[in-house]
Amino acid sequence: MPRGKVFAPFSIVFRSAFMNYPTWTNNLESSFLDSDPSAVDKRPLVLSDPSAVDKRPLVLAVDDNHDNLELLTQILDLFGCECMGAADGYAAISAAVDRPPDLIVLDICLPDIDGLEVVKRIQQNPDLRHIPVVAVTALAKAEDRDRILKAGCVEYISKPFNIKDLEIIIRQHINSQMFLVEF
Repeated sequence: MPRGKVFAPFSIVFRSAFMNYPTWTNNLESSFLDSDPSAVDKRPLVLSDPSAVDKRPLVLAVDDNHDNLELLTQILDLFGCECMGAADGYAAISAAVDRPPDLIVLDICLPDIDGLEVVKRIQQNPDLRHIPVVAVTALAKAEDRDRILKAGCVEYISKPFNIKDLEIIIRQHINSQMFLVEF
């Protein structure tokens, strides 16, 4: 039986006393970011449309800090992704096996097995090895970055991260049109 906590897919439902989250009704006005700043798509992304949700890329977010996980999943939701969350390495592996995501956003410092071991185990599974893993971590030294990328992560971003930088990295590794709310 798998250990750890797995959070079912969800969208913007959490609230934190420390953050002011945007509120909206059924339409989220957003703009498509492209390398050409003049190419802006002003179509609303309708989050309540079930067919739109079914087409969203699935991202597994892994972080042992609940507030960080909550923030990350909300940001991914704003990017147009469906999110699953896991609070430790074993739960992340279990969630990926049960429902393979299109991308994994992974903290490296986890309480049970570290993120590098998670990456190793994912790469050993033939059904999961194709999934890109993006490290989002507080480890910020150059040698940490090199070690993380050498372990098999396709990208590395250190905390605290810039939301637009995270979106660019995620868009590079998911084959879908993504949206960003202007902050």
